[in-house]
Amino acid sequence: MSPRRRRERSAPTEVWEQLLPLFEWPEQESYEEIRPLVLFGQSVAERAEQTGASSRTLYRRIDRFEQEGMESLFDSGRVKRRKLPPAIRRLIVDVKAEHPSLSLGEVSAICYVRFGRRPSKHTVKRILAEEAWPLKMIKRFAPYHETADPRERRAAVVRLHSEGWTARSIASYLKISRMTVYRVLRRWIEEGGDGLSDKPHGRPPGVRKVDLAAIEAVRRLQENPELGAFRVHAALGRIGIELSRATCGRILAMNRRLYGMDKPGGGGGSAKKEMPFASTRRHEYWSADIRYIGHGLPYEGNVYVISILENHSRAILASSITRSQDTSAFLSVLYEAVERHGSPEALVTDSGSVFRSNRAKAIYEALGIRKEEIEKGRPWQNYAETTFNIQRRMADLHFARAGSWPEIARVHEGWVADYNGQSHWAHREREDGRRSPSEVLGWVSGVRYRGDDLERAFFSTRFSRKLDGLGYATFRRWRLYGDEGFAGMEAALWLGSESLTLEHAGEALSRYEVEHASATDGLPVVSNPTLFETSSERTLAQPGIFDLGILGESGWLKMLKLDEYAPRRPREPTALQRVLFTYAEAI
Repeated sequence: MSPRRRRERSAPTEVWEQLLPLFEWPEQESYEEIRPLVLFGQSVAERAEQTGASSRTLYRRIDRFEQEGMESLFDSGRVKRRKLPPAIRRLIVDVKAEHPSLSLGEVSAICYVRFGRRPSKHTVKRILAEEAWPLKMIKRFAPYHETADPRERRAAVVRLHSEGWTARSIASYLKISRMTVYRVLRRWIEEGGDGLSDKPHGRPPGVRKVDLAAIEAVRRLQENPELGAFRVHAALGRIGIELSRATCGRILAMNRRLYGMDKPGGGGGSAKKEMPFASTRRHEYWSADIRYIGHGLPYEGNVYVISILENHSRAILASSITRSQDTSAFLSVLYEAVERHGSPEALVTDSGSVFRSNRAKAIYEALGIRKEEIEKGRPWQNYAETTFNIQRRMADLHFARAGSWPEIARVHEGWVADYNGQSHWAHREREDGRRSPSEVLGWVSGVRYRGDDLERAFFSTRFSRKLDGLGYATFRRWRLYGDEGFAGMEAALWLGSESLTLEHAGEALSRYEVEHASATDGLPVVSNPTLFETSSERTLAQPGIFDLGILGESGWLKMLKLDEYAPRRPREPTALQRVLFTYAEAI
């Protein structure tokens, strides 16, 4: 114990200058400034003149002294802080000890729900550092699945929610998923206390989803023997019939027993292979491929489908029915996809020459698209190949039954719409509830381009012309027939190394064989015209006098060579200028 210090005696005084040397603490000085004012009610102006402090300062200190007492004399930050009530401080510590994963903001929200006062995060952090934590904290609720009574475990979710706990914290505390928390709260909001109890499994007697209308819809779809249970389930969802995949499988099996229908060929139980071009975001990879389809058209040539697929969503961005599989046909589909959805980071194809041509590579470079190729002998690495397998199951039967080109085009258009709109197997476990390719793709696009920039990228291969009143387009001093039904409309001309194709809205109208001039950009030879049947309904502004087909293949001109531009002649002067003086006079 330190010896007590002997204080020097001094005579009592009220003179401020004599009191100043006697103060040992600044709080003493603050108190002496206001003591005569608080105790005896002296004039503030006089005291301000004695001490040298301003009157406003003395008034402010008197007000604080009356509100806070002696604590107002101390300028430390801890004293100035507004103290929380002990109940709130205890709640902050208890809640954090019960579930340490709670954030400071969540603890503050719980305090607001309980007491109507929301402390700041800094206050919560300071209290947790100052207050003593309990040595052992017993949780009020056991984990969700360890609670035997279903009503009690659901009531625990509701109780924590009513105390201000978030769904994430409740899920972490009770060791369940957030979807379970949302489901319990939704039942409690809709049904009240009755929603906390278990419900009997199955449907009430007399209530069935599988009615005669559903069975008949499945039977109509089963006319295509290639459709399996999942594809039938997805097709029914598009028309408003909600049946599970397993239920669809049972109905298909029943129909096969009753009507002797064929069973779809199984895909086998092969092990899942690693996909090198699986994407983690939209428009990271696109896949493109060409498929031959069987048909019943009187046209003897081949019919192909060219499609471009977005790997992440599995959505078909552009697809076209064509009679050839050349570079121009592929670039036409690529142009449509880029115009609608922007460009991807990379394009995945096989090693076909159509995708590796110099014209295609120049367009990839202009659009900033990285070209990727699958390994030889492994077509499954191309998502478009897998999509064509779905097309085989969904549309090949209808392709074979089509009797005209408009019918086969409508089948293809309907398949693209159904495929993009129906549930896809790859999205069956998504947490956001998006099941179809179009829902997963949404509004997100790749790198978008202005129309003139896109035209510039395809400039060497694609040209735009307007068809005249007879359906002809003028190109490089040639008049080429497209289709009279589209007179006055915009047409796209795709110029290849040996062919020229006229298209409207992505559909080929006519095709010509061409030869390029070596020194100029002209076309000295255009021959062998081929006119295509279109799927669009054509309406002529003024019907022709007779059908051009009556004249036969050689009865009317499908191409006409125009005269070359006449060379420009130099302009001659209209009159000679008179001389100022004769040559003889100059001598």
